Amino acid sequence: MIQETTKALNVVQEMLTAFGKGDMEALKRTLSDDTIWVYHGTEGIPYNGTYRGKEGAVKFIMNIMTNVDVLDFQVTKILADQNTVIVLGSEKQKIKSNGEVLEQKWVQIYTLENDLITRLDEFANTAFSLQLFKK
Repeated sequence: MIQETTKALNVVQEMLTAFGKGDMEALKRTLSDDTIWVYHGTEGIPYNGTYRGKEGAVKFIMNIMTNVDVLDFQVTKILADQNTVIVLGSEKQKIKSNGEVLEQKWVQIYTLENDLITRLDEFANTAFSLQLFKK
């Protein structure tokens, strides 16, 4: 079990490093072909929704980058247990359409199988985010 936990943790850290560098090819290597990424949020946030497959995960990231400038992205804690990795963090974004600055904390829950990410569920204060997007 410790070995599984360590592998899962390493894969998620590898994905986060690739994300930080903007290396989508390296990021895709950490994902299963049928990965599902879900941003649980309020309708009206441009990147809200469910994204399927490696290209879907990249589309999710590109939807974010199209709509905001990421000013800061911090991982504050990572917890791992077997094939589940929970990442806590915060971010600061500038909304491109109106210049509003969004600062929020988030939780990402990764599920892995065969040393690949099969699912991401992300949660944040999307009601607050929506208010800023609507300004």
